[in-house]
Amino acid sequence: MSDARIVIVGGGFGGLFTALGLGGVGQTTLISEEDHFLFTPLLYEYLSGEVEAWHIAPRYKELLEADVRFIQGRVTEVNLSAQEVAVEGRARRIAYDVLVLATGGVTNYAGVEGAAEHALPFRKLAHADQLRLRMIDVLDRIPPDAAPQDARQAATFAVVGAGASGVELSTKMADLLRDAFARRGLQGTPRVIVIEMSDRVVPTMDDEIRRHVEEALRSAGVEVHTQTTVRRVAPGSITVEHGGQQQEIEAAATVWTGGVRPSPLVDRLEVEKNRNGLIIVEPTLQVRRHANVFALGDIALCQTVDSPRLVGTAQLAYQQAGLVAANVRALIERRPLETRRFHELGEAVSLGTERAAVLTGGVVVDGALGRQARFALYTSRLPTWHHRLRVGASWFFEGTAPRPLSLERH
Repeated sequence: MSDARIVIVGGGFGGLFTALGLGGVGQTTLISEEDHFLFTPLLYEYLSGEVEAWHIAPRYKELLEADVRFIQGRVTEVNLSAQEVAVEGRARRIAYDVLVLATGGVTNYAGVEGAAEHALPFRKLAHADQLRLRMIDVLDRIPPDAAPQDARQAATFAVVGAGASGVELSTKMADLLRDAFARRGLQGTPRVIVIEMSDRVVPTMDDEIRRHVEEALRSAGVEVHTQTTVRRVAPGSITVEHGGQQQEIEAAATVWTGGVRPSPLVDRLEVEKNRNGLIIVEPTLQVRRHANVFALGDIALCQTVDSPRLVGTAQLAYQQAGLVAANVRALIERRPLETRRFHELGEAVSLGTERAAVLTGGVVVDGALGRQARFALYTSRLPTWHHRLRVGASWFFEGTAPRPLSLERH
């Protein structure tokens, strides 16, 4: 099977790093709806202008080896019996001998009224661009002589979910908006609200790092509403419920970071899943009852994870990709497949434009040093050594200062 046809569906951490690990093996094809990879842990820095698009979203053709074929398109069907994949707009289906499913998840609005129509997701470059432009538009509409309370009401933004994504996003937004108020001479302060169903922020994180997160939220002036449920999202407001009481809050935008569900393609697959729609995989990451199909990342129910905090993270997909690449090789070469346990590689969370917290070896590094440590950590995890060198040099020589909301990319 040296000419085995390997098809990888999805180009996130799981799909791309699997492809990078399969150099010289069979005929590998990577299919993705986007023409670029996205290093999602730094999407918040893209919003704030601390990094540029090319830093975190290199094109696949710049990253993949020459022997890996890339197809941009949306996979509409996977026929497990015929071992074929259908791509929208392509008449000919793509046949495979080995299939890797790494489609990732999509925003889960949990059936909340109006959320899918009116809340902004935050998973792609385009989402960050849309949010940044929304913030600038809101600021531009505030009269210079507006009363403090009027300026605050106009510049009210809601973030749904106080996991790592909600915390990173809300602190970035708060810092950017406060800076913009000062630059424009506006009176008062902007208002950023975080809404969380559980009784604490970053509920899956270690208590030690949570203390730093809570202090950073207070310092940034982010208003935290825990044990609060979103009932409705409208174009200019969000309705929440706490303690049995509902309240409608006027908001210039609601950004949804409150959950992820498997992609619609997975919904249509006739494979074993749990009640949340996750594909059940063996410890080898093979799909149960389909030895030539692997699944990883946000769509797979993996039992060999040391901590539930890893579930749904980029670092888990990154680790799983190494195992999938090794096991695809083993399957093709008719060798026994491996199993691995997946461990936490440390926690890192951005806390605004000037600080971050990094937990490693039981020690938290916070503040400006934490921010530098986070950039260094993520530099080492960028896809290829060539890209790491280019980005590292750019950050070292050109810096990573945020870009004010009045300044846009050209």
